[in-house]
Amino acid sequence: MPLASRPILAAAALLVMGLPAAAADRLLTVTATQRQQLGIRTTTARPADAAAIATLPATITPPPGARVAVSAPFPGVIRQSFAVSGQAVRQGEALATVFSREVLEMGAELARARARSGVARSAAARTDQLVREGIAAGARAEEARAALNEAEADISSRSRLLALANADARTGFYTLRAPIAGRISSANIQIGGAVDGATAPFVIDAARRYAVEAQLPERLVGQVRPGDRIGLPGGIIGTVTSVGVTIDPQTRAALLKASVPAAPGLVVGRTISVSLMGRATPGAVTLPAAAITRLGRSTVVFIEAPGGFAVRPVALVSANGTNAIISGLPGGTRVAVSGISELKALGLAAAAGN
Repeated sequence: MPLASRPILAAAALLVMGLPAAAADRLLTVTATQRQQLGIRTTTARPADAAAIATLPATITPPPGARVAVSAPFPGVIRQSFAVSGQAVRQGEALATVFSREVLEMGAELARARARSGVARSAAARTDQLVREGIAAGARAEEARAALNEAEADISSRSRLLALANADARTGFYTLRAPIAGRISSANIQIGGAVDGATAPFVIDAARRYAVEAQLPERLVGQVRPGDRIGLPGGIIGTVTSVGVTIDPQTRAALLKASVPAAPGLVVGRTISVSLMGRATPGAVTLPAAAITRLGRSTVVFIEAPGGFAVRPVALVSANGTNAIISGLPGGTRVAVSGISELKALGLAAAAGN
């Protein structure tokens, strides 16, 4: 603690009475040097367009369509894994390689289809020539073209399946790749373990997308609508996407869902508290919660003034731990957000006439 603040705090320790009315808006002289020593920083009070009307426990979940399963297209055995649960991956990034006997068989079938295609193409060309010369009936040409089309369809379907699986028909290996960018939420694989077409070795949650689910009390059902905002710790703002219309008979609440942007600390499955935002009181402003303190029996902020700071009593409308909404302060006012305890000590000393 700076040496300059110790006498101030000592004086504050002797004063426990309420703040007299005369102390309101009294100038607390603070020089530029003292301001630097006490670490006082300021911010601007911004007009508030919403205020917290309730605080609800909630759970972070993946939003609809943001969770993708990476399935194994062919049964096989995991040869090598490149990703683990919780890892961030890019779209197209390799997750694991799998050896599959079916890939080898598919490659053999593809080779046979190509051979049939070559024979069918030659047969179709000869038959067309015979039809033009009047030696063969036109039906034989149609049969030859049908055989060629069938062989080419087999080639197309098998080639497409192998390409979608990132498979090498010569070696029997294929690669599981991330279909989207995001974070792996589940990795149910083991080197040497078997996979089949009915399992999903990996599950990926899309990057920069989260949802919140909360229980909306019965008394608030009908007051909250899609499009309303919610506040999360850290100043994160989300948007309500749906509100249930059925009251659970046990919890006496409806399910509320909201979308939120990605931010540090947001993890699927984590339980947090969210604030439902309603229309703010006219003339209310928003500030960091750290700017507000109690001085005696009053809730106050310290506003910047020529030569120092003035004590301004305010009314607290709502707070969510990070930000607060107050009334009694014009928008655009510069307010101290650090060094509050030192300014509070100065205010108590001024109230006592020291």
